[in-house]
Amino acid sequence: MNLKELNQLFQRDLEKLGQELEAYSDEAKIWVIDKEISNSAGNLSLHLFGNLRHFIGLDFGGIAYQRDREREFGAKDVPRAAMLAELEEVKRLVATSLLNLDSSRLGDKSLHAFFGHSMSIGFFLMHLYGHLNYHVGQINYHRRLLG
Repeated sequence: MNLKELNQLFQRDLEKLGQELEAYSDEAKIWVIDKEISNSAGNLSLHLFGNLRHFIGLDFGGIAYQRDREREFGAKDVPRAAMLAELEEVKRLVATSLLNLDSSRLGDKSLHAFFGHSMSIGFFLMHLYGHLNYHVGQINYHRRLLG
C-alpha cells in the first residue's frame, strides 16, 4: 500500500464532501431527516469528521482529539461555513497523519478489532477509506433527493 496514493484518495473524497455540502441550494436542507432517512447530511459529515480525527489523526498522527459521538449525531443547524472550516482541518490532519506514517507499520496489528477479528493497520486504513466513501455517497443521494 502506498500512503501517498491513499492520502490522495482521502483528499479527493473529502473534497467531494465539501462540494456536496456547498451544492445544497438551501443550507437548511443539510439537516433534514425525511421518510426513511435516519441521518442528515450534516450529521453524517460531523460523524466523518469525528471518525477521521479519532482513527487517523489521533491514532496515527498523535494529534490530540476527544471524540464526541453525541455531537456527531445530535448537533443540528451547524452553519455550513463552520462545517467547511472543520472539513479543511480534517483534510490537513489526514494528510499530515498519513504522510508521516511509517509504511513499514502497515502490516502491524491495528489497535482496533472490528468485525470480530483483529486486522492490520493497512486493512484498517482501507476500511476507513471505504467508510468515508460510503457516507459521501449517502450525502450525495440525500442532497439529490431533497432537490
